[in-house]
Amino acid sequence: MATILNNEILDMLCDNIARNGEGTLTLAGVNLASLAKKYGTPLYLYDEGKIREKCRAYISAANELFDGGARVMYASKAASFKRLYEIMREEGMGIDVVSVGEIYTASAAGFPLEHAYFHSNNKTDHDVEYAIKSGVGYFVVDNVEELYSIDRIAKELGIRQRVLLRITPGIDPHTYEAVATGRVDSKFGSAIETGQAMDITAVALSLESVELCGFHCHVGSQIFDAEVYIAASRVMLRFIKDVKLSLGFEASILDIGGGLGVRYVESDPYLDIRATLSEVAAAMKKHARELEINLPEIGFEPGRSIVADAGLTLYTVGTVKRIPGYKTYVSVDGSMADNPRHALYGSPYTILPVSRELPADTEICSVVGRCCESGDILAENVPVPQDIKRGELLACLTTGAYHYSMASNYNRLTRPAVVMLRDGEDYVAVKRETLEDLTRLDV
Repeated sequence: MATILNNEILDMLCDNIARNGEGTLTLAGVNLASLAKKYGTPLYLYDEGKIREKCRAYISAANELFDGGARVMYASKAASFKRLYEIMREEGMGIDVVSVGEIYTASAAGFPLEHAYFHSNNKTDHDVEYAIKSGVGYFVVDNVEELYSIDRIAKELGIRQRVLLRITPGIDPHTYEAVATGRVDSKFGSAIETGQAMDITAVALSLESVELCGFHCHVGSQIFDAEVYIAASRVMLRFIKDVKLSLGFEASILDIGGGLGVRYVESDPYLDIRATLSEVAAAMKKHARELEINLPEIGFEPGRSIVADAGLTLYTVGTVKRIPGYKTYVSVDGSMADNPRHALYGSPYTILPVSRELPADTEICSVVGRCCESGDILAENVPVPQDIKRGELLACLTTGAYHYSMASNYNRLTRPAVVMLRDGEDYVAVKRETLEDLTRLDV
């Protein structure tokens, strides 16, 4: 079956991937076959330069377009390990964290936690105390129970904790319209539609050891259209005005979350960070003027769009199973344990041979993993050379987000190493797990 030429795929997905003169794939100019030989497979790879480029693009655009009144927080659930937090610190990024594990990792990396936002819809009292004692700058508060917990524990510790309230604006990211159901029906946040957002705001303002600074919202993921953020910000700015009129409080911070999309396959659109933020900034400034309120400091929380296309995963083919008249399965030494996203969400991927270009005539297969699980599929309808065989290397592109962070030891598999690429050199950021690691906590 004919497929799109390999180099065209590469050009459309990300500019840090290419083929060298021998036809071998490279990431950030580094030969992938050489990296596989040096470190083994499966192997997570990250282009450090691409991560820094994305951080700088966000910070530069946000500060210029919002006249210095913006902050960019890396959503570290996308990928969380010490080296990433070091890079975020060096680039002047804030972070958002969703667990004490992420707080601990960021702290171990020397990240200044006063520049951290702590999310989660269910923070335990232990979580609250740990975060306050660690010096986390802001809690993004999801519910009234959390507010009372923060107030009580902060009072015991003798501080006044800064918070944002997570508000549900009721925006459908597919139609860009405010809705009374759907996105209002979520485990996260307090809905404007139901009156709960105003109620929790009143509670926050009444508490002695809580300092309400503003509001937070998040409308979805893999968003390629600025209009989604414009629609959400319109609702949120209206809410800020209503709170000012009803409760006499004017928010100084409005965080509109993350969710900007990245390219997994050639049909995904290319997203221009600066152009998108420019549209959002112009609309927000205009709407704030119309409402006769001050535009708050605006926060953004990109995660996937910082790290996803900075990464890829290398695999080695094990078996090729052809069922005449039905299907071909190409099994690799990875699995849903190192990439559960297709099994969870049906997520599409681009997978390419490392050591040769795709020919004009290919065979369509399912790339599957080694887990004892029929749902262990990494990608469907993948074009591969018709003579693909055991020992060949495959690269799964755009795996920098929600791969290492979601990896598991299912089937008692060890998690891959994480190797960073910088200025043509490579270094280990996370060691490959060993068999001994699998039983280290067993008693």
